[in-house]
Amino acid sequence: MTKIVQTSGKRKKAIAHATIKAGKGVVHINNKLLSTIGPSMIQLRLKEPLLIAGNIAQEVDVNVRVHGGGVSSQADAVRLAIARGLVAYTESNALKSTFLDYDRQLLVADVRQNEKAKPNSHGKARAKRQKSYR
Repeated sequence: MTKIVQTSGKRKKAIAHATIKAGKGVVHINNKLLSTIGPSMIQLRLKEPLLIAGNIAQEVDVNVRVHGGGVSSQADAVRLAIARGLVAYTESNALKSTFLDYDRQLLVADVRQNEKAKPNSHGKARAKRQKSYR
């Protein structure tokens, strides 16, 4: 029986679910190959956990479903899900420490959210109405 690992990653409103199983190093994100994904900077951010993992990434197939949020948030959620999946698949403390040394955001989610708008604040969350006297 082949080993299959499912992990998830979140960033702002973006949620990514990754499935990792033995294979030939093929990476699909929303059923598209990684090499066909949008801007090159986003593509490089998505490749980071795979490049750091080295040979391990060549031995597994990764399939990621991501929805919600913007382009950058989705990229961060995907790289978090992939990195967590690779660590869970290999059960390697060495790989985990390598990811943490490179960038803590690869394994630990960034829990910051945008501030909600308050009642009677016009526009942004901390915006106040301008005084018309003095």
